[in-house]
Amino acid sequence: MGICEYSISQSLHYCLESRMSIDFSGIAVLAQVVESTSFVRAAEALGLSPSGVSRAVSRLEARMGVRLIERTTRSLRLTDEGQRLYDQVRPHLTGVSEAVALASGAAHAVRGKLRVNIDAFFARVFLASRLTEFLSRYPDLSVELLTQESLGDLVADRFDLAVRFVDPPAGSTLVARRLANTRILTVASPSYISRYGRPKHPREVAQHKRILFRNPLTSQPFEWEFKRGRETVEIPVAGSLLVSEAGTMLDACVAGAGIAQILELGTEELVHSKKLVDLFPDWSGERWPLYALYPSRRYLPAKLQAFLDFCVTALQTRDAQRKS
Repeated sequence: MGICEYSISQSLHYCLESRMSIDFSGIAVLAQVVESTSFVRAAEALGLSPSGVSRAVSRLEARMGVRLIERTTRSLRLTDEGQRLYDQVRPHLTGVSEAVALASGAAHAVRGKLRVNIDAFFARVFLASRLTEFLSRYPDLSVELLTQESLGDLVADRFDLAVRFVDPPAGSTLVARRLANTRILTVASPSYISRYGRPKHPREVAQHKRILFRNPLTSQPFEWEFKRGRETVEIPVAGSLLVSEAGTMLDACVAGAGIAQILELGTEELVHSKKLVDLFPDWSGERWPLYALYPSRRYLPAKLQAFLDFCVTALQTRDAQRKS
């Protein structure tokens, strides 16, 4: 047994032998400090004051007889003993949290706050118009839909789930549930076509005004590709307008600013109403998957399950309407 293992085991053994109560609340506070990387953020998460968090950790150290965290005014780090304790107790704390949530009804009652890291395009063109129904159905639930350029760390950023047009990160432990698969459409407004003509082949698009969309991961415009079966056509990325927000791109395209490539999901009505024209219906081979990503499939909170079910039903209804 190493020194760190001996120190922790000795302290726990002492607690049991002397019938000293083990400070489980202090251990939970310590875990929150580690995961929040600061006393202040841990205090916010726990609903305590920073001084209260500090006292809880100090009491835990005093009871165990070891120093668990090295603190300075600017940073903190776990000691070897603290790291060993955290590694040993964290799985058990997760189990306790899930059991408490289940017993308190979080697994059955749709209530509290739901934080969603959501794709801006999906939120703008598909979900926003349907939210009234969801919120009316669950009056005890408040929802935070936050758009971010990257997926980030869902747990560290305190998100319940993410809904993104992105493949799950390689090696990720997140649960990934595919919600939809949507086509890429190349569109222009009737006014643009009337003024500049309609390209007959994807290669001719290079000679037209284009509205480019910024890739948040690279800060560069998305590439322009056209696919038909096994045939792929790529054209240089160049355009008179670069945007980073879906609504701006759609409004500019409808107004005749140029040709744009858009996701079919949520924009079908613009094509159906003839505000936009699908220029190459035979060249829509590329697909973009929409995923729901969340940390764990065990003891899924009712609020998360309700939101997933709502999205799935809305997407299925949309597919049925398109086929009818």
